[in-house]
Amino acid sequence: MTEQEIQEKGYANPDALVSTQWVQENLDDAANIRIVESDEDVLLYDIGHIPNAVKVDWVEDLNDPLTRDYVDPDHFASLMSEKGISPETTVIFYGDKNNWWATYALWVFRLFGHDKVKVMDGGRIKWESEGREMTQEVPSFPTAEYPVPTRDDSKIRAFRDDVMAHLKKVREGEGGLIDVRSPGEYRGELLHMPDYPQEGALRGGHIPGAKNVPWARAAREDGTFKSAQELREIYEGEAGLKPDGDTIAYCRIGERSSHTWFVLSYLLGYDNVRNYDGSWTEWGNVVRAPIER
Repeated sequence: MTEQEIQEKGYANPDALVSTQWVQENLDDAANIRIVESDEDVLLYDIGHIPNAVKVDWVEDLNDPLTRDYVDPDHFASLMSEKGISPETTVIFYGDKNNWWATYALWVFRLFGHDKVKVMDGGRIKWESEGREMTQEVPSFPTAEYPVPTRDDSKIRAFRDDVMAHLKKVREGEGGLIDVRSPGEYRGELLHMPDYPQEGALRGGHIPGAKNVPWARAAREDGTFKSAQELREIYEGEAGLKPDGDTIAYCRIGERSSHTWFVLSYLLGYDNVRNYDGSWTEWGNVVRAPIER
């Protein structure tokens, strides 16, 4: 896939994606870009990765080790400096499983105001399927100056109380609520994805009024994103979302829903989409939280 083919998909923000060919041609532009791999399988990077790519571990690097939250601004600035990323660096994210965790890392970067972010369309699986070079060599870049940022959760992150208040909008048809988990989780038959340990919540089901659109429906078999028309048919035609509406997406811990957040915000151009990262591990454990099945 080329940049022209990405443009032809009709996205609101086609520049949010780059092709594997673009990454291949810009591997050595370390002064302006940093390629970041973030995977569900945290061992994949060590097995082999794109040359000059650095690893961002979604647990060790982005999450606070004690409080269920993300790292504070000081730690984020330190991580950026260590990876050779400055506020002016364009970060190209990619990863396994249709860029599932890559978009999660991108979403966390956005919480800290790092807006120069893109995703390599097709992710790791497309790079590998095309037979492109992989390496086990870990690159070393000079530390960068990264001022401690101000983290702003209000625009793209939803908390439990925000979702509770949002339910009125959903009932009145003024807000959208998307459950991006598997159908079995949505129906309350499972507490986690199929083939994963069934743990994390005391109750199964979904938040009242939520529409079920599994996150991976946004991707094609080769890992690339579907066209804007295909995505609109799913999210607007089937789920009834409105581009100018207030939408909240959730899953189990916020990682799958960050993928949907990226699709709605960047590819379809929705202005008001938030990711509820507390998701079902919080909602399914809250006493008297309303649940539907």
